[in-house]
Amino acid sequence: MRVLVTGATGFIGRALVPALQREGHDVVALVRSTARARARLGAQVTLLEDDGRQAALAAAVAGCDAVVNLAGEPVVGPRWTAARKRALVESRVGLTGRLATAIVAAPKPPAVFISSSAVGVYGNSGTDRLTEEAAPGRGFLPDLCLQWEAAARAAASDDTRVALLRIGVVLGRDGGALAQMLPPFSLGLGGPFGHGRQFVPWIHLHDLVSIILTALSDPRYSGVFNAVAPAPVDSRTFARALGQALHRPAVLPVPALALRALLGGAASVLLDSQRVVPARLDALGHPWSFPTLTAALDDILDTSDVEIGPVPVATDRLAPPQADYLRRRPAAYLLRTRTRLEAPLEQTFEFFSRAENLGLITPADMQFRIDGTVPGINTGTIINYRMRVGPLPIRWRTRIARWEPDACFVDSQERGPYRCWYHEHHFRADGTETVMEDRVYYTPPFGLLGRIAHALFIRATLRGIFAHRRDVIRLRFGQTA
Repeated sequence: MRVLVTGATGFIGRALVPALQREGHDVVALVRSTARARARLGAQVTLLEDDGRQAALAAAVAGCDAVVNLAGEPVVGPRWTAARKRALVESRVGLTGRLATAIVAAPKPPAVFISSSAVGVYGNSGTDRLTEEAAPGRGFLPDLCLQWEAAARAAASDDTRVALLRIGVVLGRDGGALAQMLPPFSLGLGGPFGHGRQFVPWIHLHDLVSIILTALSDPRYSGVFNAVAPAPVDSRTFARALGQALHRPAVLPVPALALRALLGGAASVLLDSQRVVPARLDALGHPWSFPTLTAALDDILDTSDVEIGPVPVATDRLAPPQADYLRRRPAAYLLRTRTRLEAPLEQTFEFFSRAENLGLITPADMQFRIDGTVPGINTGTIINYRMRVGPLPIRWRTRIARWEPDACFVDSQERGPYRCWYHEHHFRADGTETVMEDRVYYTPPFGLLGRIAHALFIRATLRGIFAHRRDVIRLRFGQTA
């Protein structure tokens, strides 16, 4: 299929795009900035800039077999002033209405339109078990969701099937609610919101992507679906599970009064109780990779496959190679990770050896982008890029020190934050699969202070970056071990 995706650079979209590519779909992303989207989505996505003109949107829709609508301003954030409410409505109802109009007017309408909604449609429902048949709640958020869904339903016809996904709290490594919760919870300062008895409908990001992929091709996926895991938990249980996963206490509640003072009406997203269950998905036998919160958090927070330790001695096969770069800049540490991919060697090597794809496999909050024109890759190629680590902007210049197609390539830092950074990418065919191994020989700056910083946060940061790479690999190619 040729699939048009809105919200492709967002938290869910960045996971969906590589998964669509794994399934063999051509992806067209409707974006506000093509330069920003290219840096985030990689080389193999067709980008269309939304300039607000309905004619241009109609042309984009007319050339696609399916549309997935994930766009929308974050609900939790600034206070719900009148201006903020208008922005929330326009980013959801306005764009969805434009898409529906374009679908209906298309000479050959897309076969399926998948549009996101939210469990906020149910309002504050206490402990009631909420299937797709439950009545909507009252208030701004339920009304917004109902308008959103009505705008999407306008696209339905004998030619176009419409699936509406009422999405819960999406858990993943590269953004969403969990990214905001991790800093205080990692310090042992986390806890439930308010009294903690309200139910939290949640779903692992990869399970949500799986639902979207299935809905694209399965004609039974029509109408409303609760896109939540089958085991909702209350806020206290959620906080306790996250604390246990991080090996930290999680007993400090965030008072409801403080949340309302800070967020105003938006605090209802955190304080309302919604015991939502995926009744229709379960009836269709949809498989869950992460049906329980413990399984989901263990997967998202796991970095055990990223090994970091002192550089091995010279007699070890993983000792630093005899490269001029490493003789000039000795390495102190070795990072190593190994992955088996469900894809042939030539396909995986081509993806990882394209500089344009670096942004897709880098966490979004690092704001990675390449400076200037992306060069062709070969031995001696220089690539300049910039990123952020926390609040710090970083410029990085790397040289391709070694280039062996379908076997290995090496990039070494010429300018950047490390005294030494020598990254080997090894590839080996194993039948129809590929075994890929990263080895990074590196030394932090500032001598003893750098070693202390390494113990305090550099090691953990690198584990998170390479674990994110693992997640993208899993979505783009599949992973067997």
